[in-house]
Amino acid sequence: MIPLFLHFIALHFSLKVPAVFFYASTRMMLAALTAGCFTIFFGPRFIQKLYALKMGQSIRVADCPGLAQLHEKKKDTPTMGGILILSSMLTSLILWMDLSSVFTVILAITTIWLGLIGGTDDYLKLKHKNSKGLSARRKMIFQTLFAVFLSLYLYCPMVTKTVAFEDLFVSPTAKEHVIEDAQDVMQQRSLQQYSGQYYFPFLKDPLFVLSGTGLFVAFVITWFTVTGASNAVNLTDGLDGLAAGCLVMVSVVLGIFGFFSNNIEMARYLNILYIEGSGEIAVYLFAMAGACLGFLWYNGYPAQVIMGDTGSLALGGILGVSAVLMRRELLLALIGGIFVIETLSVILQVGSYKLRNRKRIFLCTPIHHHFEYKGWPETKVVIRFWIVGFLFVMIGLASLKFQ
Repeated sequence: MIPLFLHFIALHFSLKVPAVFFYASTRMMLAALTAGCFTIFFGPRFIQKLYALKMGQSIRVADCPGLAQLHEKKKDTPTMGGILILSSMLTSLILWMDLSSVFTVILAITTIWLGLIGGTDDYLKLKHKNSKGLSARRKMIFQTLFAVFLSLYLYCPMVTKTVAFEDLFVSPTAKEHVIEDAQDVMQQRSLQQYSGQYYFPFLKDPLFVLSGTGLFVAFVITWFTVTGASNAVNLTDGLDGLAAGCLVMVSVVLGIFGFFSNNIEMARYLNILYIEGSGEIAVYLFAMAGACLGFLWYNGYPAQVIMGDTGSLALGGILGVSAVLMRRELLLALIGGIFVIETLSVILQVGSYKLRNRKRIFLCTPIHHHFEYKGWPETKVVIRFWIVGFLFVMIGLASLKFQ
């Protein structure tokens, strides 16, 4: 909104407005600063309100009874802190992003849709103390419904060219660095053409390209990326500051990719796909980083507030959607290695329990609880997971120069 307002002033009042406010790099920093300050400033009032409403979280004891003792002090810590994070991100979106960009609209819808799913889940858990909230099946249905709508926009030209999108938003296009007739050229790609290309870190050319009936596979990949990232962050959110700290690192690196993808010269130099308007994705990812960093002010051990499903489901989904829009699904799996490990630990535990006569691989899952059971202090688990997460994002960032 602010860039639009400045453009309006420059156009109608003949005033000189510094061009720096229109650069994606500037707006990335300002969005992060806005979201971080918003979270820190409104945090105390928000937490006080949650305490007044008695929004304390429940502790899972069904399959890990020891957690009740390990996390006894957490039972009255208010949850639904994700409302604060998402509010700060949406504020940054309104202030610093291009509201006419289709990427802005998609990210805003993602935030609201998945935030409502997580918020409903948290509310049901708090209203009915013995309730598990929304069933896993219902959450998956709502997540899948969103993934279907996103896939239809990306892969179905008839949907993309509907009146609503044609009149209000311009469909994004891409340019790819190719060698054609012994010359370096940037070849134009429509939304449907580049949406079927899948890239692997450290490789400049697409790992594979899907088209025609193969786009059904693309739909499955999109569904898996969005729902997988959403639920993976949700599983990671079990210790004070763990998920928020990892989200800061992952969103910054993914945002850097979005920034370079928005600059045609940098895209050519780094041999990556140029996606028109992807700078808006970068701005929002930096807003997420700022919001999560501000949230850590109150979520670090001992936590004063917990993000809950309201935050974790939405934030993970935003990462997944951003990766899909930038064709960086496999990169997200790399830089979000902690989220992948946490998810795999649960899958392996459940599989072992069902197939090996109730034998468990880990003492408790997700795997961060396994280390707690082994006697590691919570702060040690979190810091070591942050270190491992940092190594993953550095490898992902290095892939820019090694492809």
